[in-house]
Amino acid sequence: MLQIVLAGLATTTTLMAVAWLLSLALRNVGVVDIFWGLAIAGAGGAWLLLQPDPGPRGALALLLAVLWAVRLALHILWRNRGKPEDRRYRVIRANNEPNFPVKSLYIVFLLQAVLAWLVAMPLLGTALSTAGPLGFVDLLGVLVWLAGFLLQATADAQLARFQQRADADRAVMNQGVWRYSRHPNYFGEFLMWWGIWLIAVAGGAWWTFFGPLLITFFLLKVSGVALTEKDIGSRRPEYADYIRRTSAFVPRPPR
Repeated sequence: MLQIVLAGLATTTTLMAVAWLLSLALRNVGVVDIFWGLAIAGAGGAWLLLQPDPGPRGALALLLAVLWAVRLALHILWRNRGKPEDRRYRVIRANNEPNFPVKSLYIVFLLQAVLAWLVAMPLLGTALSTAGPLGFVDLLGVLVWLAGFLLQATADAQLARFQQRADADRAVMNQGVWRYSRHPNYFGEFLMWWGIWLIAVAGGAWWTFFGPLLITFFLLKVSGVALTEKDIGSRRPEYADYIRRTSAFVPRPPR
């Protein structure tokens, strides 16, 4: 059992090591964002391949994770094309010179390898599941995941169109699904991982709740809502009014 669990960590670590080498060539550690979802799905794939007789629940959860990871990776790759290193990583770089390229291996890439491994735990639960055939809870999980997938994809597409505007650097995106939540893309990701957890619950792996709980914490308090809104008001004067009218996370009618 321990060997199976550690196989997932070995997979995320290997993928993040590849990302680190790529970041050295590109001089841009932002490539870690492209590999984030792929590492999580990769861990799930490793766990499923190690099962001598994998059931349908593990294959279903892995399929959903792969769809999420590939869409997200392609979106980030397209969004960041031709752009300099993300300002988040420029701050980390400035705070960790000299020798940041070497330090980034553990400050950025190995840290995210461990986090990806923990987030992926519902995929381990579904891979190990010996419960019966797919049922109502599995269907509920798929529906929750689908709602999140469509919401995140819609939010990303709408934001990409908005960013083509001449005033996008100072204007506020408050149309479409962004009218109901300041971060609908993050809420979509929240739904997807709790949906996959429901599939794990259907297989008896309720104990994997810390995976979606961890990603919820990061979306709300670390790299998601909190980090995005840390200084956005100074760059977008109308954002304070947007905050007063619009839910930060869970979509609801604006005030």
